[in-house]
Amino acid sequence: MIEVKDLSKKIKQTYVLRDISFQFERGKIYGIYGKNGSGKTMLLRSLAGLLVPTEGKVLINSKELHKDISVPPSVGIIIENMQLLPQFDATTNLKMLAKIKKIATKDEIDESIKRVGLEQHGKLKVKKYSLGMKQRLNLAQAIFEKPDILLLDEPTNAIDEKGVSLVHKVLTEEKERGAIVIIASHNKEDLSLLCDYTLKMSDGLLIDEQF
Repeated sequence: MIEVKDLSKKIKQTYVLRDISFQFERGKIYGIYGKNGSGKTMLLRSLAGLLVPTEGKVLINSKELHKDISVPPSVGIIIENMQLLPQFDATTNLKMLAKIKKIATKDEIDESIKRVGLEQHGKLKVKKYSLGMKQRLNLAQAIFEKPDILLLDEPTNAIDEKGVSLVHKVLTEEKERGAIVIIASHNKEDLSLLCDYTLKMSDGLLIDEQF
């Protein structure tokens, strides 16, 4: 479980997150929508341990970020402007990432590439990928270690309609596996097709809009 308690973040005298409290539970998909600058990405960064709150706290299974733990112990992330190493192919990129935690096997790497529809391009250098292919690879790197938490910023950006359906299938499977899936998007309609809960961000405030 992720518990957010009275979370606020101030940057240059401006609050980008304001007094947020919410609980995210395993086996559910949460969608956070709002216009650019509303605080969606800042909230994901806070949940990932990439931002230290000005006030309040984030608890991962009762352990406080930046106090008991520095980052969530089992998390997959897609954040804005994220890119893997362009001079290597998809398989090599994931193998290099796998060396950090040493928990994903080659078969699991191959399977994650297949799940996002890149099995025919696993040996193609990432610099030759289209934007949509790069986004699919970003999703593969987020899921390949079977994390407990997935924090995904605009995961269907630049992906065609067929690819969006595939992403939805993958994320539903991750939910069924028991992961907490949290998606930030400007597209409320896309989220409505996939999520158990939608949450609106506006001026740093989080508003519950359960479907």
